[in-house]
Amino acid sequence: MKLREKAVVFLATGFYIGNIPFAPGTFGTILGLPLGFVLAGLNFPLAIGCNVLFIAIAVWIANDAEKLLNKRDPGCIVIDEIAGMAVTLVGLPFNLTTALIGFIIFRILDISKPFPIRALDKRVSGGVGIVLDDVVAGIFANLLMRLIIVYF
Repeated sequence: MKLREKAVVFLATGFYIGNIPFAPGTFGTILGLPLGFVLAGLNFPLAIGCNVLFIAIAVWIANDAEKLLNKRDPGCIVIDEIAGMAVTLVGLPFNLTTALIGFIIFRILDISKPFPIRALDKRVSGGVGIVLDDVVAGIFANLLMRLIIVYF
């Protein structure tokens, strides 16, 4: 593998965290917490812009990694979980409670894939498909978090 290809796999697997043989998505989601923390310090429009940029980069990296690994949506690719967790936390106050509840809600949505997340996961392929279902799960989790913050 060339250096560029190694770098793509390194980033796609969340610094090889995705190679952990059990629960790689959960460990990948944990990697999204520092990004959520950084984004919490930015004003909302800038945080959204940074999220969109990260998602675009994640799509590109996931697309290349899927081809390099020669497998459709391999479980070791966790850059999508990182992006999804960042979306979950964007625009919310970052603290231990928010991070923990957001993490739990995001993982439940990412694993169970309720409509329309499952439909996207099945119908969209490549890097976009890998990342899109997690971003939508992150949007749903973010909206649920906002309801929790308002009502509890």
